[in-house]
Amino acid sequence: MFQGTGSGVGKSLATAALCRVLARRGVKVAPFKAQNMALNSFVTHDGLEMGRAQAYQAEACGLLPDARMNPVLLKPTGDARSQVILMGRARGHYSAREYYLHSDEHRQVAREAFDSLGREFDCIVMEGAGSPAEINLQDRDIVNMEMAAYADSPVIIVGDIDRGGVFAWIKGTYDLVPRRHRRLVKGYVVNKFRGDRSLLAPGISGFKELVDLHCIGVLPWFDDIEVDQEDGVFVKELEKGPGDVRIAVVHLPRISNFTDFAPLAFEPDVSLRFVRRPGELGDIDCLVIPGTKATRADLRFLVDSGWDEAVRALAAGGKTILGICGGYQMLGLEITDPGGVEGPPGTSGGLGLLPVATEMSGTKHLSQTRAVLRHPALTERETEVTGYEIHAGRTRAAGDYVPLGPGIGPGLGCASTSAETLGVYLHGLFENDELRHHFVNRLRVKKGLSPVTGRGDYKAHRKRQFDRLADWFEENTDLPFILRMLNL
Repeated sequence: MFQGTGSGVGKSLATAALCRVLARRGVKVAPFKAQNMALNSFVTHDGLEMGRAQAYQAEACGLLPDARMNPVLLKPTGDARSQVILMGRARGHYSAREYYLHSDEHRQVAREAFDSLGREFDCIVMEGAGSPAEINLQDRDIVNMEMAAYADSPVIIVGDIDRGGVFAWIKGTYDLVPRRHRRLVKGYVVNKFRGDRSLLAPGISGFKELVDLHCIGVLPWFDDIEVDQEDGVFVKELEKGPGDVRIAVVHLPRISNFTDFAPLAFEPDVSLRFVRRPGELGDIDCLVIPGTKATRADLRFLVDSGWDEAVRALAAGGKTILGICGGYQMLGLEITDPGGVEGPPGTSGGLGLLPVATEMSGTKHLSQTRAVLRHPALTERETEVTGYEIHAGRTRAAGDYVPLGPGIGPGLGCASTSAETLGVYLHGLFENDELRHHFVNRLRVKKGLSPVTGRGDYKAHRKRQFDRLADWFEENTDLPFILRMLNL
């Protein structure tokens, strides 16, 4: 199990890397995180919802994502409130206090999922959450040391040296781990190191005198390996530029599934930016409004920030506007939430660029979706695409619209009669190579540039990135030590 000195130190990445290392060696390995808190989620082939990070780790293993890999998922919906998802199904919205009243139930769900995976796999690479040093939560812990103890799993602590004070952070974490669990901590990894490693050697030897832990590795900083980010605070790491085609994504306060746009950053001629305010736009070719966990609240942010006027001006100027999931709902005429699914009950006027209306429902739509699209902004011929849907809203027509493909109605997506404003519920849309190639080339042609031929295969690119991540981990850690811990 990888645990961390805090959030964002590299636990998810280390888990994915070791999963790939072991899978390449022929080990039947799976990832596991008992409880995850994230707005980025994924839908499995059996229609269950799980954290996007564990889906990424499953991909590193060469596996289809499985809700057992993340049995408890918390999706924040506001201050101190989250939607609680157990084994892929939403159970309701809880305050932090209400959630912890159910710790025993959630712990049992996590253990049963772990046991089930354990019967099918030779090895499970586990990930903790936040830090085990959060002493106010230790009596209700289901994801850190209590889970490691249940699994009798050796623990590696990950520390982020880029933030400074990494040895103090690791020692403080170790000291605050309950004494009954310290035997599980076998070593630590220093992550995000820059510079000459020999300069760190005195610190490593000095730390050994303070705490008898093995330094399992010093992982260097990299910016040349593409990885999925779990948390919206790292959304800027997806940015890329300069490029002939300039695409901007609105950085909503509660942005979700921003990994939708990684395939666009893969294209060599695309400049991709996430922008908070309309004044940051500059000259762009396409604006995307992404998904969100709180559609009406983020719609209010758009209006308060002047985005409503900016989006309408871009549309009037012939720019391509694309809304995905919550962004699609915002582009419509209105969003109604009579039952208070995403916040206080009520109705909000939309941006008015698509002739649709959305009503929130207590039943979430979860599916892997396959559809045939044919729309000039997306494809030049009938093209089958795949993706996944996660949304509480039900969207219906409220005027004349242009379908995105034969037999496709506003329940999946639609376009305006101007053909330049589109909305769709499909996450993972741009992972479809043919559609992405056409989409980017059409933006080129609109501005007088020739289309680019021979664009790459995104899935093959992801496989190469997983192997590069595994190489990075192998080259910079004491892998024999890890293999001995795993009896491998």
